[in-house]
Amino acid sequence: MREVTDPLLDLVRRHSEPVVAQTLRSTIAAVISYVVALMVSSEPAPLTAPLTALLVVQVTLYTTLTTSMRRVNSVVVGVVIAIGFSSLVGLTWWSLGLIILASLVIGRFVKAGEFVPEVAISAMLVLGVTTTRVAATAWDRVLETLIGAVVGLLFNVLFVPPVLVQPASEAIEGLAGRMRVLLLSLSDEVVGHTPVAEAAARLHEARRLDHDIVQVDAALRQAEDSLRLNPRVKEGLLSRVVLRTGLDTLEISAVVLRTVCRTLTDLAKARTEESLFSSRIGTSLSELFRHMARAVDSFAVLITTQVSANADKAEDRLVKELAASRESRETVAHLLLDEVQEHPRQWQLHGALLAEIDRILDELDVEKRSQRLVEELDRQSREQRERYPLADKLRGRLRLGRSRRAPVL
Repeated sequence: MREVTDPLLDLVRRHSEPVVAQTLRSTIAAVISYVVALMVSSEPAPLTAPLTALLVVQVTLYTTLTTSMRRVNSVVVGVVIAIGFSSLVGLTWWSLGLIILASLVIGRFVKAGEFVPEVAISAMLVLGVTTTRVAATAWDRVLETLIGAVVGLLFNVLFVPPVLVQPASEAIEGLAGRMRVLLLSLSDEVVGHTPVAEAAARLHEARRLDHDIVQVDAALRQAEDSLRLNPRVKEGLLSRVVLRTGLDTLEISAVVLRTVCRTLTDLAKARTEESLFSSRIGTSLSELFRHMARAVDSFAVLITTQVSANADKAEDRLVKELAASRESRETVAHLLLDEVQEHPRQWQLHGALLAEIDRILDELDVEKRSQRLVEELDRQSREQRERYPLADKLRGRLRLGRSRRAPVL
């Protein structure tokens, strides 16, 4: 029984994920557009309407509004090309090749953008069903396209797509979790003897973080689009900026963490018959990496939490772990200095390791995070004013009018 119910429970839990939401919304919109086209069009099977709806409906309202016109443009152009070809030639292998070539070329001229292939797709589909009744079906195909486009737009306007912040937050927390595991692995590595192969394995783990960052960035872009123009969201700009600046911080920290692994790997190559560090330095450095691991975890919770109380707790933990990290860092610095004075081998790697640790701690700093938020909000506001000057002037006049009507106490 468990094998039967688990997939169903998993589907319920995943209903708000982008792929599931896109599948359900596209299916419903396509069916509605087909029903509407059956009532309006004279065609017995008006499949162009659901085809257009499938192309128009996107997972977020913002992407629907910004891409729908180009999608409609590509479909209409494809329909017109197919009607023109079907009035001259039938459907043969050479006419099919010619219509594909013409569609791809014309799609560039009508500025279909990334939807140029859809011009050819629409032309091929329409050509296959209009070769026998060109005059009777020409306007029906255009009408079906418009029906599908209107239904797709209205569907996302009336039934607003879900806000996809949670999947992006989970992706960010997953990235931070992998960084935390890597830091904990380094805390074990610096104590005692470390073979070169083990140090190199940690370096490969750090390099794999680059791929993780690309995936998190894609999830965050979808979340940002879901916040734009969404009536469910009151502070969409702030949410976007918090997540984006947080990911930027983790990305920089991941790059520096990879450099830390490179430094430790170089030390392992130079000290194949001995420990990377003395017992005192190794113990202190291990403690430092554990504090940094907890700081990364607290930082991720801070930027992804939606409850102010939880955010305050995460910030308190972050401040505490950063303070403990800096204290451990000072201890490690003094111990390394003493060791270098006695045994100056690979002293430059010791200095590089401290500089890299300082960079990560500086990136995670709470004050620096607040400064980044303010700078990014200012930049976004400035870009909005420059992009939409008329709207900015209108807002200024409204604020001025309210200030004049305000009673003087």
